[in-house]
This record gives sequence, structure tokens and C-alpha cells, in this order.
Amino acid sequence: MTTHPIGTIGLDLAELGHILSARKSIALSPTAKDAMRQSHAYLRDRLKQSDAPIYGVNTGFGALYDRSIGKEQLAQLQKNLVMSHACGSGEPVPAEIVRAMLLLKVQNMAFGHSAVAPATVQRLVDMYNADMLPVVYERGSLGASGDLAPLAHLSLPLLGLGEVVLEGKRMKSAAALKKLGWKPLELGPKEGLALLNGTQFMNAYAALLTLKANRLAQLADIIAAISLDGFDGRTEPFHASVHAVRPHPGQAVVAGHMRSLLKGSKLATRSKVHVQDPYSFRCIPQVHGASRDAIAYVERVVERELESVTDNPTVFDDEDLVISAGNFHGQPLALALDFLAIAVAELGSISERRSYKLISGQRGLPAFLVADPGLNSGFMIPQYTAASLVSANKQRCMPNSVDTIDSSNGQEDHVSMGAAAALKTWQVVHDVERILAIELFSAAQALEFRRPLRSSVRLESFVAAFRERVPFIQQDVVMHEPMEAALDFLRVVEVE
Repeated sequence: MTTHPIGTIGLDLAELGHILSARKSIALSPTAKDAMRQSHAYLRDRLKQSDAPIYGVNTGFGALYDRSIGKEQLAQLQKNLVMSHACGSGEPVPAEIVRAMLLLKVQNMAFGHSAVAPATVQRLVDMYNADMLPVVYERGSLGASGDLAPLAHLSLPLLGLGEVVLEGKRMKSAAALKKLGWKPLELGPKEGLALLNGTQFMNAYAALLTLKANRLAQLADIIAAISLDGFDGRTEPFHASVHAVRPHPGQAVVAGHMRSLLKGSKLATRSKVHVQDPYSFRCIPQVHGASRDAIAYVERVVERELESVTDNPTVFDDEDLVISAGNFHGQPLALALDFLAIAVAELGSISERRSYKLISGQRGLPAFLVADPGLNSGFMIPQYTAASLVSANKQRCMPNSVDTIDSSNGQEDHVSMGAAAALKTWQVVHDVERILAIELFSAAQALEFRRPLRSSVRLESFVAAFRERVPFIQQDVVMHEPMEAALDFLRVVEVE
């Protein structure tokens, strides 16, 4: 296993995805260690020289910012913060999200503006490398002062508190530390606050969802092209001249992708009786392309956040400044996550419409894509399932970012609800993956009724790989099993 250095430059989205998918270990770079060491020493010296209040360092938190804390209680203050804010509720978040949170928290502190001791950040590095994953709960963050409750649960194991999953087993953190031969840490001034302030819960979701959304956008084009040939659709709507006169970038990309996918298809080039296709086929570039443009916007927001310091206060040791501000506020991510949910939901919405057309008994296809309809229901109910998922996604796409609620006795009087946006977008994206799997299941079935004519080499190769997992349906079977096999195929198949 190779090691990836975490420095003061920040990560881009592709880099983050590679580290996580390849399960690379991480290490703090020398420049990161130097930056953290200087920031940490600066704050220590400042506290020795002056009793002037610094929010969350020698004062209380939130609405208790006006309460002074004596020097002899500063360590207890930080421990109390982590313990009292560990108020998560609901289900534990997926392991892949916790790994991303650990990595993003390390990166955030590696910039050297958090005044955290390098040894504290090194413990997070060690946890990541040992795959010691804190148990973090879905609910509890308002996405305003960062993701306080989730990040408190992420941080509890540093103190020997809370729970972790280690070697596949859930256990008390104290037991895991003992197993690894580690001692609990004592947090220094500001360290608890730096651990809890930040957008790492929201951005872990946003980053992984953006990577998945990009993949689904590619798959949506491939599956739509198979559906088009299965439905005996026309290719003129993908002509380059059409998209040159309406120059949305995503639209042109999708049209070009469709032309490439269908190149050489005997089905696409044969004479057609119909002069137009339904919108779900004819408007693939416009709908898929708009979603791609939206995903591209979200990607830019996520990448900026990957390069950002999001805890509070922010320490600028080279300027002799400690500034209490609001970089932890999740509004940029909340808006982007709401937009991402809408964009990906639309890929699912138009996909379900294509599935609906394929089972309609039109254009020489048998009703419900089965040879003996009546005795067999065929693909009638997979479309029901897709429709139910589409309908659920419509309800989820109400934006969370327009909501807010007072907290901390009115001190935190505008919150982003970015964490709620992240959780609902996770559901949307994964359900769209299921909707696309159902379309592929249906489209591959339709293609068999067009034999001996063939689609393009690229699409036939894709369908052949699909057929290794999912058979042609001759007569009614328990459809859940091939549907799940189709989903498994989409999760592992290579896309360009």
C-alpha cells in the first residue's frame, strides 16, 4: 500500500477519490507539520502573554461566549466540549463517509490555521491508516457551526470515549486503543473546538456523491443509447448542428457521447416509420446535459471546500491574528447539495420514462417485454418499482437550504441545513442508481427482440458483459433477483 502525503495545498476531487478507493495510507508532509507546529506554538505563546478573551479558547462556547475560563481549566474545557456535543442520533453513517471525514479533517488542520498540536492530527492519521472508524450518527448537525455533533463523535476516540469499528467489529474506543497500544490524548487549548468546527460531514457526503453522480451521468448515456436502439429510435436529435445553436456545454457533451455510442449500429441506421421519438428519447442531450452542467457546478463548489479552512477561530500566526468568523457555515455546500439532488433525480426521472415506453408494446416490441404476455407479466412491475423511486425522489428534492432554525439561544440564528441536504441527496443518488439498473434490465431485454439486427460494437459489448450476470427473461421469475444483479453490475462496470 502506497502512502499519500497530506500537505498545505489541499486535495482535488479526483485525488480524494483515488486515495479512498485505492485505500492508500496517508502521512503528514513536512510542510504541514511545520505549519501546524508554528500555529500551535503561536497560540500557546499568546495565551502565556495575555488573558485577553479568545473565543472557545478561554471562553465558553456559542451563547456562553461571554464566560471566561481560567487557565487551569482550559484542557477540561476542550474535553467537555467534545463530550457535550456528541449528541448524534439515528443510524450510523456508512464507513466510506467516516473514512472521508477523517481524511478531510486531517487535511483541514494540515493547512496550519487551527493551532492544533501535530500529535493530535497524527492520531487522526493513525486512526485512518488503521481503519479505526469512529461510530458517527446521521442526525444532529444543523450545518452551521460546522457539523458539531457528527464531528464530536468522530473525535471522541481521541479521548478514549465513544465507539469505533475496528477490524469489522464495533467496540468501545477504550478497548480499541488498548488493542492498538495507544493512550488517550489530552486536548490542548482550542483543539476540541478545531476538531468540532468544520464542514467535514457535509463535504464528505458532497465529495463522494459528486464522484458517484459523474459516474451515473456516464452510465445514463450508455443505458439511454441501449434503450434507444431497443425502442427503434432515431439518431437525428444528436446531430452536432442541433447543439451548436443551443450551446449549453453539457448538452453538446451528451449529444457527442450518444453519437459515439451508437456509431455502427444497424438498428440506429435502418429506415424508420415514425418521424419523431418521445421526449424521453429525443431530449436526452437536453435533459442529461443540464444535469451534467449542474453536477459540474457542484464539483467546483466541493473542490473549493476541499481547499478551505473551515474551523473557528482562524489563526494567522504570520499576521499575529486570531479571528472569530464564520467559515464553518455550510451554506455553499447546502445549496450545492440541494442542486445535486435535483440534477441527479432528473436522470432518474427521464430513465423511468424510457422504461415505461419500452414495456408499452409499441414499435414491434411485445407488451411488457415478454414473449407470452398475459400468462406472463414480464417487466410490468420493475417499472412500478422505478416509478416509486422516482416519486420518492421528487419529494426529497424540496431544498433543505431554504430552511433555518434558531439555536444556541439565538447566537446561531441562521443555519444551513447542509447536513440534512447531504443525507437526502445520498438517498436520491443511490435510488437513481437503482432506477438506471431497471432501465438497463429492460433495455437489454428489448434489444433481444430486435435480433438478428445488432446495435453498435460498444453497446453490444456492454450488453454482453451485462448478460454474464443477468439472463434474458423467457418467462416470469422472481424479478427481484435479476434486478439486484443489474444493480450490482452497474456498481462495478467500467465506464469511460
